[in-house]
Amino acid sequence: MAENHTAGQIRDLKASLDLNIYGPEEQAGELENQNLWSRSLARKWTVMLFLGTCLLYCARMTTPVCAVSMAATFHWSKIDSGLVLGGFFWGYCFTQILGGHASDKVGGEHVLFISAASWALITAGTPVLAHLGPHTLALMTVARILMGLLQGVFFPSLASLCSQRVVEAERGFLMSTMHSGSHLGTLLAGGMGSVMLDRYGWESMFYCTGVLAGLWAITVKYYLLRGDVTVKQMEKKSEIQSSLSRKRWLHLFKKPPVWAMVFAHMCTCSTSYTLLSWLPMFFKESFPHATPWVYNVVPWLTAIPSGLGAGFVSDFLIAKGYRVVSVRKIMQFGAMGLSSMFILPLSGSVSFTSAVVFISAAVGFTTFTGGGVSVNVQDLTPSCAGALYGFMNMMGALMGLVLVSFSGYLIEVTLSWSVVFALVALVNVTGLGVFLVFGDARHVDLQENDYLILD
Repeated sequence: MAENHTAGQIRDLKASLDLNIYGPEEQAGELENQNLWSRSLARKWTVMLFLGTCLLYCARMTTPVCAVSMAATFHWSKIDSGLVLGGFFWGYCFTQILGGHASDKVGGEHVLFISAASWALITAGTPVLAHLGPHTLALMTVARILMGLLQGVFFPSLASLCSQRVVEAERGFLMSTMHSGSHLGTLLAGGMGSVMLDRYGWESMFYCTGVLAGLWAITVKYYLLRGDVTVKQMEKKSEIQSSLSRKRWLHLFKKPPVWAMVFAHMCTCSTSYTLLSWLPMFFKESFPHATPWVYNVVPWLTAIPSGLGAGFVSDFLIAKGYRVVSVRKIMQFGAMGLSSMFILPLSGSVSFTSAVVFISAAVGFTTFTGGGVSVNVQDLTPSCAGALYGFMNMMGALMGLVLVSFSGYLIEVTLSWSVVFALVALVNVTGLGVFLVFGDARHVDLQENDYLILD
């Protein structure tokens, strides 16, 4: 008995010494391997996250698609409609960091489930709120703000989940797949909305999207979430990462690669928002006799295979031994450099066919960011990828609001679209230049000479 007791003490002492002498990278790496998805489970999650992103954008676009019908029903002015539609973005900005931080602590799967179940309920309940009383405008604005608050956690949670569960050589494809889901969701919302509005009224769009999102959340809860297993694994990892986040968070913002990544993401988001917001009006004014569905569908339809292909190429290059930082910069050059080359010709005189081709190419290349800046946060800061991505997305949304508004001012003053396309290209090239010079893919949330002492 005494020998067994002594042997147990020796094992405990050895385990304690192992924890004290190993650096944080070794400990975090060991726990990270324990948390990685198996290949079969990764495939299931990839499919479900693709569908989740698709439904996310369907729910997000439901109000814009139904805005004209709702305005006619409730006698809204243009200012009233703008107030309701703009409410989403104000809510969207404020939960980015919180959602990423929560995902880093408890696991992105749980945050995604809770948020999806919540915004599904709000979506399905919107028609009920609209007919609840005389204060329809206030209720719809609050509903849109809540929608933004709840959907704001999605992509930061996805970034955190990707850093925790997916190996480095497969992250590009996962993130690109999710971005492709967003384009599919936008297309489905427009196509499905047109049919349902004519046949069943605007309320049916909310009911259908809300129910489908609710079914997605239920499927994730009962068929994919591992419950206590996931929580326990994340608790072990959090013991190491909690102290790291407290000590290193402010230190991260002094790192040039971090700010280069954040700035490039801001530029990418703002130019994407600008194109998404103003392209329909550009085509309508420049080519008044053109078929609307061509320029509303073709560019975003092109983005789906382009995004999937970009993710596959980035992972393929890494698997073949190319440096991760080189791959990230190559993909971002496609997203911001090549796309700008196709945007600039729109400043001149072009035919309708050429304009559609140029825009489709530009939008397609923009999806390359799924293998570049969008996944770079997981290279640099895997211990707090969700929170930092939330900060990036928040800054990107705010810059997007500014650039969209400024573009409208330029159009009003100059009566020309060429200055807007030149501005988009300038912002893209500036962000790309900063990322190419200062971007990196090595961990900056841990230092080589730092060691974690666990009491």
